[in-house]
Amino acid sequence: MNSKKITVAALVAIVLVVFFLGMNAYQKRVQNSQAEKVSQVVSQSSNSSDSQSSQPDNRLMRFHSPVFGPSNAPVTIVEFFDPACETCRAFYPVVKNILKQYPNDVRLVIRYAPFHAGSDQVVKLLEAAKRQSKYQPVLEMVLAAQPQWADHGKPNVDLAYQAAKEAGLDIAKAQADAKGADIAAVLKQDIEDLTALEVTKTPTFFVNGRGLPSFGDQQLLALVAEEVAKARK
Repeated sequence: MNSKKITVAALVAIVLVVFFLGMNAYQKRVQNSQAEKVSQVVSQSSNSSDSQSSQPDNRLMRFHSPVFGPSNAPVTIVEFFDPACETCRAFYPVVKNILKQYPNDVRLVIRYAPFHAGSDQVVKLLEAAKRQSKYQPVLEMVLAAQPQWADHGKPNVDLAYQAAKEAGLDIAKAQADAKGADIAAVLKQDIEDLTALEVTKTPTFFVNGRGLPSFGDQQLLALVAEEVAKARK
């Protein structure tokens, strides 16, 4: 009986090892494929522009994308972001501190990845807030209120609008603007780009076109520091 249990346990262990090895191999293939696509985008941008000071219009960055930090910063963090994503909310102060640490060297470009239910409506709210020059305060209030409105099973977007109102947003105007074809086009373009770049989770970060070797705030900080050091040479 004991020998049978040992045999079964050994078989289960072997299956688990094979499973995890297969998952790791799959994840590496996905990462390599994504890195290749992003590298092609960065290479094409470099060939069509003499400087990083202007924001290119490509799969990684668009003219419509919200930007924090100096437009001519030598280091660009691109974040594919979902306003309903708990990890995006957790990373926001990390990225904000990076911008404070490198006020002249780093800029942040936001791309939308509305994977959760209701996220697309909140993205439109954020874009409408941009029309009133209240993008950042609305973003921060929406993230602060995320635990209340971003129920993944049944999101309550009205609570996100209430949070935006607390940030000083004219809600009537924002609701009208959010229905516009131009804001719908922004969302459509970002979804097309994240699909082409094989972005499947949020947040996904690229620093000067380089993806994180592994996920975590320390990995992001290290990659940014590396790129800043290179830019300062």
